[in-house]
Amino acid sequence: MADDEQLRAALVEDLDAGFEAVVRAHGDVVHAVARRTADRAADAEDLAAEAFLRAYRALRGYAPARIETLALRPWLLTILLNTARNDRRDAARRPRTDGVTPVPDRPTAAPGPAERAEGGEVADRLARLLAELPAAQRTAVVLRHVVDLPVAEVAAVLGIGEATARSHAKRGLDALRTRLTADTSEETA
Repeated sequence: MADDEQLRAALVEDLDAGFEAVVRAHGDVVHAVARRTADRAADAEDLAAEAFLRAYRALRGYAPARIETLALRPWLLTILLNTARNDRRDAARRPRTDGVTPVPDRPTAAPGPAERAEGGEVADRLARLLAELPAAQRTAVVLRHVVDLPVAEVAAVLGIGEATARSHAKRGLDALRTRLTADTSEETA
């Protein structure tokens, strides 16, 4: 995988070809976060595509000096999370016409067919429990432990200090452990 320095140089040299390399290098991470951020699996693809489109449009207006200083992965994930937040806010302002009641601030707890096919029973349970976490904790856990970003990048994406990012991730993991243990105890009872 190309490192950020090479990707930034490619963007400065040829935006279109360079952006294609950025999508190849960081697409999996963006899609993984989108799957855990979107209300439905089908929405995750749209969310990731919209985030990449917004990133491309932003890069077209950036000077080469600015592109050369970007931390690409945190920048892309920040765009993704802002896009998701904007979509939820806009959806809350518009009445739904398809008869489905929107869930305003978190993904649905029930996994779709794609998620069930990807993982086993434990993965489904963890995804459901993860969706129940507060947004800050859920995002910190996904970025730190699912996507495996360093704490500094988690903090940069969330726009918070490293200690706060660590705290959100730890509290989220603690809550997941507690809920998973409670679910397991209920099943055996």
